[in-house]
Amino acid sequence: MSAVDKTARNPSPTVDIIIEMWDRPQRPIVLIERLNLPYGWAIPGGFIDYGESVEAAACREAQEETGLEVDLLEQFYVYSGPNRDPRQHTISVVLIARAMGDPTAADDAKSLQLFEPWILPEQLCFDHRQVLQDYLQYRYYGQRPRPALS
Repeated sequence: MSAVDKTARNPSPTVDIIIEMWDRPQRPIVLIERLNLPYGWAIPGGFIDYGESVEAAACREAQEETGLEVDLLEQFYVYSGPNRDPRQHTISVVLIARAMGDPTAADDAKSLQLFEPWILPEQLCFDHRQVLQDYLQYRYYGQRPRPALS
């Protein structure tokens, strides 16, 4: 394979935003039910546009899918497993954000729901079950994920 072929096959950069609702007890998180394949529940997020920063993409995707203006708190972790998205190889920068107000499903979100972090839906898309398990370890025990170097 030539260098040009390898370049054309780079993973696509994405963002996922774990949105904590700070105006509600227990700070539930926002999940969207996807309108498009793969179907199921997901952390709000999407592809980073060319010329757009990770932070701008996170704020844009949160607004488009939930109607919320978010305050980005921190970059949580980067997930890059080649099989994390069944459609193509993606690399996701996951950020933790806070918001207040009433989220509404929009854009490619069929519906939206607030979930207590310890009660998640069965059908989660992509690698979002692992992402949320890692997030819970961090939120409640201060432990960040450890890189899997294989």
